[in-house]
Amino acid sequence: MRPFRFGAVGGFAPTGQAWTAFARRTEELGYSTLLVPDTLNTFSPFAATAAAAAVTTRLRVGTYVASSPIRTPATVAWEASTLHRLSDGRFELGLGAGRPMGWADAEKLGVEFGTAQQRLARVAQTLDLVREVPILMAASSPAALRLAAERADTVALALAADATEEQLSAKLDELYEIAGDRFGELELMVNLAGVNGVPAWMDPSTAGIGVLSGSVEEMADTLERRRDKLGISYVSVNGQYLEQLAPVVERLAGT
Repeated sequence: MRPFRFGAVGGFAPTGQAWTAFARRTEELGYSTLLVPDTLNTFSPFAATAAAAAVTTRLRVGTYVASSPIRTPATVAWEASTLHRLSDGRFELGLGAGRPMGWADAEKLGVEFGTAQQRLARVAQTLDLVREVPILMAASSPAALRLAAERADTVALALAADATEEQLSAKLDELYEIAGDRFGELELMVNLAGVNGVPAWMDPSTAGIGVLSGSVEEMADTLERRRDKLGISYVSVNGQYLEQLAPVVERLAGT
């Protein structure tokens, strides 16, 4: 059984000072990682992770997740290698084949989004070039789960925030069948959209595994049960709820 670790997902701040303060606070509260999305509505993830790493000492930083269509594999490998050195080995590369609305970002950047098969092939090409850096893959489809099972260190289950625990269990069963003997080597991750509340874009009535609610003890019990039953030991949270999850992080991180 892997010990718990926790990540905060943040991608924007009004000023550089506010961003670095967020990074320091994330480290202070005991989070393991600060993860930056890859969208045109957030900071460039490689620049933002570099800034965060520069003002922290233990906090790991990473992309969540770098979108394969908008950069060449060689570009991603170059960025990852640079950040690995500049952060003294604290960089983790998150990769994905592109979020559902990722085609709009690709269009604005003047690059081809491609088919799901083409995008996943580009992820595989990127993995061929990356060295030394821990790899997280966001995956849901059978093909993406297969690649993640073969090549990643961490698999982030790409399910909607309103997915049920039964749906999560079914997806993990699918990964188990695909990964075979390597399943036990994989770190499993789920992201929380909200903690005792939901972001503005989400309907509270449809909250599923992506929302954690209750007292500190009740939330800790939920995460421990999911780890015991499903193997989920890495939990990330929307940075808007950094402080709300902090008491749970204090109780469970490293245990």
